Amino acid sequence: MRKRGKAVAFGKFQAPDLRQIDGFSAGQRRPHYRRTAPAAIRARGTGKARQTEIGEAAFGWLDGDPDATWKLRSKHLNPFTKLRRHLTPAQINFYFSIVCFFSPPVLGSLVSIAFNAGGVWSVLLLAIKRRRFNIDGPMLALTAAIYAYCAAMVLASIVNGTLAADLRFFLPLITFLLFPISYSTWSITEKVALARIAILASAAACFGALAIAVFQYHWLGMRAEGGAGNAIVFATTTCLAVMLCLAGALSGIEKHWKLLVLAAMAGALAVVYSASRMIWVAVPIAGIVVLLVNRRRFTNASMARFAVIGVVVALVIAAIGSRVIMDRTDFLVSDWDALNANGDHSTALGLRVAMWEIGFAAVREMPVFGHGISASRALMKQGFHEQFGLSAGFSHFHNGFLTAMVEAGLLGALALASIFIVAAWNAARTLRRSVNPVERFGATMILVAVIIYLTGGMTGILVGHDILDATLMVFLISGTYLASGRTVAPTGKDAPAVAPGSSRQP
Repeated sequence: MRKRGKAVAFGKFQAPDLRQIDGFSAGQRRPHYRRTAPAAIRARGTGKARQTEIGEAAFGWLDGDPDATWKLRSKHLNPFTKLRRHLTPAQINFYFSIVCFFSPPVLGSLVSIAFNAGGVWSVLLLAIKRRRFNIDGPMLALTAAIYAYCAAMVLASIVNGTLAADLRFFLPLITFLLFPISYSTWSITEKVALARIAILASAAACFGALAIAVFQYHWLGMRAEGGAGNAIVFATTTCLAVMLCLAGALSGIEKHWKLLVLAAMAGALAVVYSASRMIWVAVPIAGIVVLLVNRRRFTNASMARFAVIGVVVALVIAAIGSRVIMDRTDFLVSDWDALNANGDHSTALGLRVAMWEIGFAAVREMPVFGHGISASRALMKQGFHEQFGLSAGFSHFHNGFLTAMVEAGLLGALALASIFIVAAWNAARTLRRSVNPVERFGATMILVAVIIYLTGGMTGILVGHDILDATLMVFLISGTYLASGRTVAPTGKDAPAVAPGSSRQP
C-alpha cells in the first residue's frame, strides 16, 4: 500500500503525486491549463503559450464540456466534410471530364445530364465569384456563332407567331447557351491532364461500345444502339471516340499507343455493328485527316507504313462485320429499286427522299425566317399524308441544314453552318501556327467533330438530339481550350494557396 505524497514506482518509471504538481490542490483534480493545447502547456512561461481551437476541443472534457469533444469527433467523421476537403475544383473537373468523354456511346443521355448539370453549377460558381469568365478570341467567335443560331431559332418562332407553341422545343438550346460558361469552368484544368482524360476515357468508351454492340447484334438480333438507344447517335459518338484514340496514339501525348490502337479497332467494329452507312463513310475521312495532322512526327516511310497498316486493319474489320455490311448494302439496293421502279416511299431510303421533297417545298414557302419548330413538324406529317399517302412523322428532316432551313429559314441554316465554319477555322489556325502536341490535339478534336457531324448530318441528325448536342459542346469546348485557350485558376474560396511573398496572376 502506497503512502500519501510519495511517488509510486512502476518498473523503471516513477509517477509523481498529482498534488505536488503546480495547479493541483488537495481537493482539486483539474489543472489550471483548461482548454490549452499541449504545445501551449509546454511553452508556459516562455510567452509563446496560446489557446487554440484544437486545444479547446481536445481538452473540453477537462472542463466538463462533452459537446466540445463531440464537435471535434463529428468534424472528423462527417463524410461531407471529408468529401469537400478531398474534392478540389481540379478533381471535380477530372471526374466530370471522364463522364463526358466515356458516357456518350455507352451510357447515352448521361452525358447530357452531366453537361447541363455542370453548366448550371458553373453559373452558380460564376455568380458567387468562385470562377471567372475565360474569354479569348476563338472562344468568343464560336460563342457568337452559337448564340446567333439560338437567336435565329427564337426569331423564327416570333415572326411566325408560334412562340408559345415552340417554348418547350427551346429547352435543348440551353445546352448551346451554356458554351461560354462551361468553357470558363473547364479551363481550370491543366491542358495535358484534360487531353489524357479525353484519350483514355474514349478508349474505355470504345471497348464498352463494342461489348454492347456485340450483345445487341448477336444476342438481341438488332442494330447496335449502345446506351443511346439510337443507332445513328451511337455510331456518331463511337466514331468520335475512335478518332480521339487514333489522335492520341499518333500525337505522342499518351505512351500506351498499342492500347489506343486496339481501342480504336474495337470502336470501329462497334460502328460497323451500328449499320449506320454515313458514319461508315465518315470513319475513313476523319482517319485520314488525323493521319495528315500528325504527319510531321513521322517520315515518309512511316506514313506509308501507317497507311498500309490502316488498310489492313480496315479489311480485317470489314471481314468481321461482313454480314452487317452485306445486309445494309442489300437493303440500300432494294430500297433504291423499290423507289425507282414502284415509287415506294415506305422504305428507309424512300422516307428520306419524301422528307427532303416536303422540306424543300416548305423552304420555298418561307425562305427567310422558316416556319418555326412546331409548324415544321406539322408540315411534315401533312406532306406525308397528302403527297405520299403515308402516316409518318419525324422530329427532323434527316438532313441537318434542311431541318434548320424549314424551322428558321436561311438565317437559321447560315447560323448553324457558321458554328462549324468558325470551329474549323479556329482549328486550322492552330495547326498552321503551333507545333505544341497538346494544342494540335485540341485542333484535331475540333476537326474530327466537324467532319463526323457534317457527314452524318447529311442523311441523319446534325443537332437537336440531347446526346449529340451535349457531345458536340464537349468537343468544341475542350478542343477550343486545348488548341488556343489559357488556363485560369479558380477564385474566391476555391483559389489555390499562394506562397508567402508571391502574388496571384490577374
